[in-house]
Amino acid sequence: MDISNAGRASVLVNALPYIKKYNDKIVVIKYGGNAMIDENLKNKVMKDIVLLHLIGVKVVLVHGGGPEISETLTKLGLKSEFKNGLRVTDKDTVDVVQMVLAGKVNKSLVNLLGVKGGKAIGLSGLDGQMIMAKVKDEELGFVGEITAVNTAPIIDVLEKGYIPVISTVACDEQGNVFNVNADTAAAKIAGELKAESLISMTDISGILRDKNDPSTLISKISVDEADKLVEEGVIVGGMIPKTECCVNAVKWGVKRVFIIDGTIPHSIIIEMLTDEGIGTMFE
Repeated sequence: MDISNAGRASVLVNALPYIKKYNDKIVVIKYGGNAMIDENLKNKVMKDIVLLHLIGVKVVLVHGGGPEISETLTKLGLKSEFKNGLRVTDKDTVDVVQMVLAGKVNKSLVNLLGVKGGKAIGLSGLDGQMIMAKVKDEELGFVGEITAVNTAPIIDVLEKGYIPVISTVACDEQGNVFNVNADTAAAKIAGELKAESLISMTDISGILRDKNDPSTLISKISVDEADKLVEEGVIVGGMIPKTECCVNAVKWGVKRVFIIDGTIPHSIIIEMLTDEGIGTMFE
């Protein structure tokens, strides 16, 4: 699409109030799913994050990596087993989770942000005992329930002018390593940081009143309304835990939480820097 010089100027002028609003504010972005697997989309997401960083937004990137974990387990001849949507994680599996999330996935994102002109530092929940956890369910093995978040390492990295890129592995006082849910970790981190916004990138457009009709997107939901939508069966399946994370983030002190479709190019920029927005906002 060709845009005239006047059109480019108009875009910048319209974005200015939002740039001022977010300048020097913390925005946590939870990144995963199809936007992470598709290389073209991944490049666009990293460009958007660098742009936000350059205009003064303090971006904290929290990522998952489920498909990469499954792929590596298969290569190693280990089975992937799930219960209620959570990966059963024995000792061998948690070693792979740590290797893939804190190693391959984390460092590839850090590297890509650097290529796009940003400055990033990779962290995991193990660094500085950032994410502490306990056993969530004995049947799930080393799947963790978060007990505490130490934001000091994140703030140190932000104050040095870098983008923290955080993989969601956690630990306990005995040194055990846990696989923790990335949505929950992002919500906890955003809450502890009292972030201006938490943006959760998914592969759907947001909360739909009719899941088969994209035109029924609900653009804004209050904490109280979210509970009613679950009771009414509007929010179902895998969107229930995602909604719970969004609601909890608001309760923990995040000003606004967004669920957006990460498969749409530049969805972060559209949500943050335009009047229209693109997903569902919780407040």
